Amino acid sequence: MNKTSQSSINHVKSRPIARGISFLIRHSAQLLTGARSLWVGCEPQQIQRIYYANHNSHIDFILLWASLPKPLRLQTRPVAASDYWLKDGFRRFLIQDTFTGIVIQRQGNKTIDPLATIAEALTQGDSIILFPEGTRNLSDDTELLDFKSGLYHLAQQFPQVEIVPVWISNLKRVMPKGAFIPLPLLSTVIFGSPLQTYAHMQKAEFLEYARQQLIALKEQEVQ
Repeated sequence: MNKTSQSSINHVKSRPIARGISFLIRHSAQLLTGARSLWVGCEPQQIQRIYYANHNSHIDFILLWASLPKPLRLQTRPVAASDYWLKDGFRRFLIQDTFTGIVIQRQGNKTIDPLATIAEALTQGDSIILFPEGTRNLSDDTELLDFKSGLYHLAQQFPQVEIVPVWISNLKRVMPKGAFIPLPLLSTVIFGSPLQTYAHMQKAEFLEYARQQLIALKEQEVQ
């Protein structure tokens, strides 16, 4: 038996395990955080979207992903950093098999386009979860870090895909730096209105517009 055949067999065998772990992680995250989902600017429809959110914790994408209804969740892939999620076999299994995530390099080989795998997923019709800050915001004084340019380039390349801001509240306290188990605090995932009329914008203007639309959602968590 060649390596390709053996790999395919192993992947098939891992699917039930991945589905079971997905169920446990999804429900555990919602239980521990008491998460509620607020769709204030759009409906949970099966429309291809780029969900972009603030980034404070390694469980951000898990909570956002778990907040999607099953039909949307099955077609939505989180974008994650390879330096964290490919560190060991278990994390690799989680991101690739359980979450069907898209792993990218945040730095390193400049000859490799980090957006290429994301663009491939969008071309195939998948939705994605993206964190345009690029890394976790661990500051208590800054609401959002400056956005990286990836969101702008994807907006230009895929103008037909809706771009939806999502504010995730409280996760900096739910999963503080260095913690392994989330603290049982309430969290909210707030889905805003898709970005509009940005085709004419230059990169800096678009990124600031997208950033402000995300910050504006924070006000919804107290209403």
